[in-house]
Amino acid sequence: MKNKFVLNGFGGFGIFPPVIKALIIINVVVFLFDTFFLGIYNIGGTPLIYFFAKYFYLQPLESNNFYIWQLLTYQFIHGGIWHLFFNLFALWMFGVELESIWGSRKFLAFYILSGVGAGLFQLFVAPLFSEPLPTIGASGAVFGVLAAFGFTFPNRPVFMFPIFIPIPAKFFVIFYAGLAFFLGITGSAGNVAHIAHLGGALTGFILFKFGDQLGIYRLINRLTGGSKFDYYSSYHSAPKFSFRKRTSSYFEEEEPEYYEIVDTPKREIKRTYFSYEGEEITQEIVDRILDKIAERGYQSLTEKEKRILIELSKKL
Repeated sequence: MKNKFVLNGFGGFGIFPPVIKALIIINVVVFLFDTFFLGIYNIGGTPLIYFFAKYFYLQPLESNNFYIWQLLTYQFIHGGIWHLFFNLFALWMFGVELESIWGSRKFLAFYILSGVGAGLFQLFVAPLFSEPLPTIGASGAVFGVLAAFGFTFPNRPVFMFPIFIPIPAKFFVIFYAGLAFFLGITGSAGNVAHIAHLGGALTGFILFKFGDQLGIYRLINRLTGGSKFDYYSSYHSAPKFSFRKRTSSYFEEEEPEYYEIVDTPKREIKRTYFSYEGEEITQEIVDRILDKIAERGYQSLTEKEKRILIELSKKL
């Protein structure tokens, strides 16, 4: 009899993984605080929103009101309910699987750094094409998440507004990055920071492609006291195995594809990370799961594989 595993929603984290849940809550709380407190009360006749904007919006360098912490704080402030909704919806839509695969610590670092990169583009590049204005919103960080999703699942069908027909995620990313670039350099931005969007996407691409090689996440782990093990980067740097189909499998699934190692490198990785249901979870097993993700996407995993991956992500 096959074992049954019950997971709640996406990837074992539930429909709202920890970091995405926290980001949504923080953004909503800040929006409500801004709307129902700062916009109503004042000090000496000056609305509180004035001070909030001066110190926490991303202010242009020319304004002499720029402070370094604004590169972080501007990411959590929104100018209206729809601005807030679409940013958080996109964060949830494209970020759930990434957080499940990478682990919460790495996803949070990626998200924040993408937003910082977007802010730097807005400070130094946007003034070349349009008048510098204060900037708020999570869009830059979300564009970084969108870029990472497109490169992780390039052929995943995505519905693109306003066409509503499925297109591969890689073309979705290229279209929106190209649109942000065109609107930004032609001065068609209006009150939308398209250059920041482009900056977020480019920063996300760089972090996705080179973040592990540059040691960014290892440095963050050391600074925050996290585990040195990062299964995503280990997967890309570890020796690979050759496989052939066999008649039984470690993982039980409805339509199984079975593999066994037939040719291993001389320096085979034998590290054991933890025990799951009486089985030792080794680097070999983790590599098998990650190979499957690379070939067919996260949704192709069995319930047991997903649970193992989630338990492993908690070690970060």
